[in-house]
Amino acid sequence: MTAPARALTWKGSVRGYVDMLDQTRLPNAVKMLRIRDVSNMVEAIRRLSVRGAPAIGVAAAYGVVLGVRDHVDARPAAFKRQLAKTVKELAASRPTAVNLFWALNRMRERAESLLGEGQKPAGTVVALLEEAKRIHSEDEELCEAIGRHGATLIRNNSTVLTHCNAGALATGGLGTALAVIYKAKEAGKNVRVFADETRPLLQGARLTSWELARVGIETTLICDSVAPVALREGRIQAVVVGADRVARNGDTANKIGTYGLAVQAREHGVPFYVAAPSTTFDFSLRSGEEIPIEERGAEEVTRGFGALTAPEGVGVYNPAFDVTPSKYVTAFITERGVIRRPFTREIRRALK
Repeated sequence: MTAPARALTWKGSVRGYVDMLDQTRLPNAVKMLRIRDVSNMVEAIRRLSVRGAPAIGVAAAYGVVLGVRDHVDARPAAFKRQLAKTVKELAASRPTAVNLFWALNRMRERAESLLGEGQKPAGTVVALLEEAKRIHSEDEELCEAIGRHGATLIRNNSTVLTHCNAGALATGGLGTALAVIYKAKEAGKNVRVFADETRPLLQGARLTSWELARVGIETTLICDSVAPVALREGRIQAVVVGADRVARNGDTANKIGTYGLAVQAREHGVPFYVAAPSTTFDFSLRSGEEIPIEERGAEEVTRGFGALTAPEGVGVYNPAFDVTPSKYVTAFITERGVIRRPFTREIRRALK
């Protein structure tokens, strides 16, 4: 199997840059962006050039390096102020994906620890780049483990339905939901994929089908509204999705449309799996009611990809994510294994 495309990599030394696949251009063009400063990184996250909770976390970690590396000659107090400013800018880029805040906190704590030990800003920046690369490589390992554990749940000669894109384009490694499929194929299983188009930005159509076709996995693209029919007709044997944030009771925020898919899977007796690393679980939240949901611009719905598809001035409600109550989740697939009910107890036991 051809290796999946990478979402981003760091090129060079501390004075290097982030080489990022611009996912807004897929599948029409494969264009790489060179991100050299924090403002461009914030914009790349906001405009979805990089997306997917784990990949956003990796991008944010590199963004911290970009934001402070020009301040190596500053006094420690001034360097700390620049660090705080950089973290604040990156934290404001997108509100729902918890990996963003996890990565920023880890980078900030690493810098503050080094400065507290008397490290100079120049040495701190070098260490921050090492930490960002470590976050990236750890995510690669998490994806591999998620894939291995999830592959055991996929039967031979089965079809998996997925929503949005939770593959290599959304992470630092193989992906989460798609890693399950990749590892099932690697284990010799015959697996096919039904991919929801995922309105309004078509991440399933533009990204998942492109990613899977590139590695040679048989994929059928469907409109979001076709999914319940495919489930009823017995075409789907499992649903596997990713996640942007999971509360400690198992309520899960993922791309808009996931909730309805979970309800339909339950109705038709099809297992609904959420593949996510431990970094996506937010133990500070009791339930999904506390997860902040990003709302995006009306033009994504009314002028999708530049074409006017609705009357000017019509009202639009465009949440980027929804929350699936844990009662609809069959199991979570994490790097530490498959987590089953009761979720509040078993998530804490397995991950905390």
